[in-house]
Amino acid sequence: MKIRTITAGLNLSFPVKKEAIKQLAKFCREAKREFEDKGVEVESLRVCTQPWVNYLKDKSKKIILKTFKEIEDRCNSEGITFLSIGTIFPNNEDKLSYIDLIPEINIATSNLSSSVTIAAEGMGIGFKAIKKTAEVIKRISEVSKEGYGNFRFAALANCPPDIPFFPAAYHSGKGMSFGIGLEGGGLVREAFEDSDNLEEAKYQLKNVFQKKISFVEEVAKEIEQRKKIEFTGIDLSPAPSLNEKGSIAYAFEKLGFGKFGSPATLSISSIITGVLKNLKIKKCGYSGLMLPVLEDIGLGRRNDEGLFSIDTLLTYSAVCGTGLDMIPISGNTPLEKIEAILLDVSSLALKLNKPLSARLLPIPNKKAGEKTNFNSPYLVNCKVMKVK
Repeated sequence: MKIRTITAGLNLSFPVKKEAIKQLAKFCREAKREFEDKGVEVESLRVCTQPWVNYLKDKSKKIILKTFKEIEDRCNSEGITFLSIGTIFPNNEDKLSYIDLIPEINIATSNLSSSVTIAAEGMGIGFKAIKKTAEVIKRISEVSKEGYGNFRFAALANCPPDIPFFPAAYHSGKGMSFGIGLEGGGLVREAFEDSDNLEEAKYQLKNVFQKKISFVEEVAKEIEQRKKIEFTGIDLSPAPSLNEKGSIAYAFEKLGFGKFGSPATLSISSIITGVLKNLKIKKCGYSGLMLPVLEDIGLGRRNDEGLFSIDTLLTYSAVCGTGLDMIPISGNTPLEKIEAILLDVSSLALKLNKPLSARLLPIPNKKAGEKTNFNSPYLVNCKVMKVK
């Protein structure tokens, strides 16, 4: 088992105090060292802030871009791999206008993530926000190599604060805190390969996760008590992997129902999420099942074989998951089609009262069925998916 991320939350003000970032980064490094001293590998350290408009409202575009570049540089120098500046809640016309700045923020930085909340309880579906978010997705795809910039941007529907995984992460703004995101595909595989049927798989999955994750929780709570920094919980979602043994798709296939995307995939998805939701662990974030096509070697290969579609993945999201994550689509996909996909994600999230998000990657000069050509340590290359 591996921790994908220790994500620390930080409440910023303007002008940004570098000492605050330094202090939190030091905490992250010390937490990483403590986990690794106890045999748990930590892949990355990340920081998220409260929604950025809250502390940069009314500042000029020049100041905003300069501030983010300075924050990113500071984080990098302190060993923080990724930074999320939080989401935009478009609950008034003024905030809607800030969405237009996101492509420029994306261009000016290299490890900085952001998001827009397109639907939330109490807010409903933000139709204007969806329209602008679709434009942002399209614009980022046009100004970043191979459309890669959308790796760092997401549309959020009903997502709470303090999700450890990026780009959905944003801080609640209630002082410093930290949460943990797992890379648990290997644990699912471990449980399933020792199971002869779904009933046994469910039992094994519960035992494997409860035993392994309880230890992580215990260490995190010890750190919380000693450092006096709030532990918000563990996102139990079994994050994807570029390694075959950690692939969530290949873990599914250990149960003998065929390849991922075959009949029973929906049922297996439901079982995994049901087990995770009922574990006696302090949970945060999605704590469901992640199916990011471009981030899992098994998902990428099964996509190439045509075993699932965008609609299929959205159906799976009804019983699990993060929504539509890391979906490669044609670069010439009309804006109206992107809007329509975001509308579907929003409607499902509100109807089922669950957190969902969408990371859509229009790939310039690529059509459905053609292969992506990313040169990234975080992504696999697979076929561009068809948008109906």
